[in-house]
Amino acid sequence: QVQLVESGGGLVQVGGSLRLSCAASGRTLSREALGWFRQAPGKEREFVAGISWSVGFTHYSDSVKGRFTISRDNAKNTLTLQMNSLKPEDTAVYSCAYRNREMIATMAGAYDYWGQGTQVTVSS
Repeated sequence: QVQLVESGGGLVQVGGSLRLSCAASGRTLSREALGWFRQAPGKEREFVAGISWSVGFTHYSDSVKGRFTISRDNAKNTLTLQMNSLKPEDTAVYSCAYRNREMIATMAGAYDYWGQGTQVTVSS
């Protein structure tokens, strides 16, 4: 069993920055993939970014590439998402997810555990 707890969401103006964190417990992360997904009201959950925990390989959706950075802290078992140049369309509930495979996946169904989510609101 893996528990994921997100933090760092909030309200920010267009062009601002936020940093999300996801603390993982229940297992020492090694050969897994973790990802960030988001879901806006009335829309399907979408992949934002993912990281292969052991080698640090990353993958981003086109909509956030160049603005968001995913990273991990092995010692703290923590995943982060640095979000810069935020836009109103980035408004959503952001959730971190754990996959018991090393390869990053962009489909939500490929992930085994999820955090409760944290709200990010970008005001114009």
